[in-house]
Amino acid sequence: MKEWIEPAPVEVSEALSSAVGGHRLVAETLARRGFASVEAASTFLDPDLYRPAPPTDLPNLVRAVERLERAVREGELICVWGDFDVDGQTATTLLVSALRDMGGTVRYHIPHRERESHGVNVPELERLVAEGIDLVLTCDTGVTAHEPSAYARSHGVDFIVTDHHDLPLTLPDAYAVVNPKMLPESHPLRELPGVGCAYKLVEALYERAGRPEKATQYLDLVALGIVGDVSVQTGDVRYLLQRGLDTLRHTERLGLQAMMEVAELNPVWLTEEHIGFMLAPRLNSLGRLDDANVAVEFLTTDDLSFARVQATQLEGLNAQRKLQCDQVTHAAVEQIEREPSLLEYGALVLSHASWPAGVIGIVAGRLAERYSRPAILISAPPDRLARGSARSVPGCDVRAAIAAHADLLVDFGGHPMAAGLAIEAERIPEFRRALSRTVHDMLAESDAADGLPGPLDSIQIDGFVHLADLSLDFVEQLERLAPFGPGNPALILASRGLSLRSQSLIGRSGEHLRLVVEGEAGTAQRVIWWRGQAMLDAGASLPQGRFDLAYVVRTSDYRGQRDVQVEWVDAREEALPSGVQVHMLKPEAQVVDCRYAPNPTELLERLRQQGEMQVWREAGAKADVPGRDRHELESSEALAVWTTPPGPGELRRALDVVSPETVYLFGVDPGLDDLKPFLERLLGLIKRALRTDAGKVRISALAAATAQRRATVRAGLSYLVAQGNLAVQAASEDGDEVLLAAGDRTPSVDRPQIRARLKALLDETAAYRAYFARADENALI
Repeated sequence: MKEWIEPAPVEVSEALSSAVGGHRLVAETLARRGFASVEAASTFLDPDLYRPAPPTDLPNLVRAVERLERAVREGELICVWGDFDVDGQTATTLLVSALRDMGGTVRYHIPHRERESHGVNVPELERLVAEGIDLVLTCDTGVTAHEPSAYARSHGVDFIVTDHHDLPLTLPDAYAVVNPKMLPESHPLRELPGVGCAYKLVEALYERAGRPEKATQYLDLVALGIVGDVSVQTGDVRYLLQRGLDTLRHTERLGLQAMMEVAELNPVWLTEEHIGFMLAPRLNSLGRLDDANVAVEFLTTDDLSFARVQATQLEGLNAQRKLQCDQVTHAAVEQIEREPSLLEYGALVLSHASWPAGVIGIVAGRLAERYSRPAILISAPPDRLARGSARSVPGCDVRAAIAAHADLLVDFGGHPMAAGLAIEAERIPEFRRALSRTVHDMLAESDAADGLPGPLDSIQIDGFVHLADLSLDFVEQLERLAPFGPGNPALILASRGLSLRSQSLIGRSGEHLRLVVEGEAGTAQRVIWWRGQAMLDAGASLPQGRFDLAYVVRTSDYRGQRDVQVEWVDAREEALPSGVQVHMLKPEAQVVDCRYAPNPTELLERLRQQGEMQVWREAGAKADVPGRDRHELESSEALAVWTTPPGPGELRRALDVVSPETVYLFGVDPGLDDLKPFLERLLGLIKRALRTDAGKVRISALAAATAQRRATVRAGLSYLVAQGNLAVQAASEDGDEVLLAAGDRTPSVDRPQIRARLKALLDETAAYRAYFARADENALI
């Protein structure tokens, strides 16, 4: 469970509210995200009102344009050198198409992932120079191409770089280097991806040719590259994506039309989500498993038969990519389970000789999400250079972390959230240790800077709504804020007081969950938890009893039917954000307050003799007071609450099970809300399980035996693992049954953070018990 940051109060002016219109949450979100004026909000929502920055703001762009104009004018042979991901494919297609449209003689080359890897390589460049090229124009690559640039220059070939990756300490000695990272951080062009940088170059070429309107025909490619590269959607990037999405919905490219047809995607309703989860993965499969040079022909073809054949082949490659991702994910998780010490590092660094290099980046992203830390997967075939892909988490610039240990690497590059590297296989263990220290320092600095519990443990809630509010009209109102992505995240909404009605597995391999939740007013809602089963396998659990749900809502046009789709983000037991509130179970139930009785044990015995009554007691009270814990309760006319519950959720579930007509409140504090006594009791229970049950325990049973919430027990186990007292060997599908073993006594560097989390959970329980001791009895039941 993550820390929920509730939406801060925000003042929305009448002018803003009137200008924006629609649901109040739209204007409130704009104000919270820095668009509080009418002008700022209007240009954010409507691209017709936005003024894009001129392409000449990009350093060295004019020099690059003038050289390209000369090459076209004099009939020189231009080679566009791209990259094999969607950003590189679309940038290559854009430049090749535009230069040919202007009369240029153009060929192109996209490296083969397996044979050449990323970037410009000298052997292939030698071949191209020998074949007579006069000018090299890179896109989405080249900013670190020092040796290739020098080689080209030595052979009389000019070398122009258009790239967007982070700048090295020194730039290559090229004819021109055009990179938006040279601009100030606040500049609207700063976050352009490779295809965005290429588009601004083409935009300038067309403007100088007196045909500025011609550039817009490539905006569908720009939209694909922006989303495929997960670019930060601020300034011109958002504007280009807004324009590009509209162009893509009406694209004339036969390849894209065929791909949407095969994917059963209606272009009328196309959004950035469809690009990210349907179109971009299919194009990426070319670069991951085959030859990405085919993408340029596919995206420019006028042959419908070829387009359809290639779209079908892309479908097959994408299915193959999914299978390989699942296989590598399974192997990586097994590696972690065999070597749990890998989780003691600040970053997951895993390697294997047979992992396909084309999918390890995707799997690294899955592991980063699953284990809440940066992940690097390395393909290390025998007798070859090992190559890895990294994915990060908020608060950690993984490229900078990798760059700090460049002395251990052969090569590296990338972005703050995704990077690649090459390394000698024997240096991987040393790199893992060094990187771990750097990542820990980065995350610690990030936490201190923002003052929050930690980027991995918190989510920002944008608004609380009732399930009944989730109409198609409401969701379409929120989607006025789209396109969503980095820099403009989708709204996270929350609903309170829900219960789980049913669950089922979906997806080809049952990796996702379809849940049905119900609100207190009886409103039912389907919820999709993407990779939910994998999260349960990793130790997450579904909520018990009443809970609050955080989620994202979208419109869906599955099978042509427009509907609301709700996607699981997080759940927590019923929260008490500003004063404790507990829902009444039965208005007619009688509550008898025994909390101040001078001799509670004697009073309890007298009450037993008066008729049927169950006594709910836990932890140490089990030895002295006959009764039942939370899992042993049954329906009964009367319930005596002897041990103070750890939270309102546990109290409500007990009342739901017993459904008593009379409730006797005693509320004896078990004395286990301080760190030392709680850990002593928990460790004692675990030692007994190791002796008598081969280390098999249930989280729910440990919660009852310690009179705590399940989340607290999980945090306690995590702390004992971090201490080196304990090792977790396996867990059941629902995460409740866990197989434990003795630890190796080696403390983890994560120990202080885990201890702080455990302490916070214990403090929450202590606060509730203190409230229980003084609250009006009718407010409790």
